[in-house]
Amino acid sequence: MLKQSLLLFTLILSQPLFSDESKAFYNLTVKNSSNENESLSKYKGKVLLIVNVASRCGFTKQYKDLQNLYQKYEKEGLVILAFPCNDFGKQEPGTLEEIKTFCESKFSVTFPIYEKIKLKGKEIAPLYNFLNTYKKDSGKVKWNFEKFLINRKGEVVGRYRSKVKPMDEKLIKDIQVALKLEN
Repeated sequence: MLKQSLLLFTLILSQPLFSDESKAFYNLTVKNSSNENESLSKYKGKVLLIVNVASRCGFTKQYKDLQNLYQKYEKEGLVILAFPCNDFGKQEPGTLEEIKTFCESKFSVTFPIYEKIKLKGKEIAPLYNFLNTYKKDSGKVKWNFEKFLINRKGEVVGRYRSKVKPMDEKLIKDIQVALKLEN
């Protein structure tokens, strides 16, 4: 019995705390709103919803529900990361300051909004190169307001296309599971 317990204990200790996928995620850097490199490792232990956003899109009203979602689950560890992008229909032409002012004044957004990124072509942001390889739904982002759910270990656990609203039952359930299972 003692031998079996020691073997089990050794197996548990030998398991990595973070998978190769999460190591890759946490090694990524993005440009924050001050145009400085910021490591995503600062979000270790958090559940993230990463969204490419645009201020002049038919889905722009999703900002309101994103903010509601953020307020509802922030204390439990959810962080929404918004990445403005002008690649789809040129629907995000403004500067970051203009974008932030719009989001704060129109939707009272308090979650982090990062520097504008590219999601198409050779200049695609490394973060989105990573996200686009999500095993259950790989491929390029097709439009504004696509959402990726990242668990507390830095693993992609869900992808939700533009038409999936932030208050969608399945998305909320997946967020709740990510928040509860990994506390």
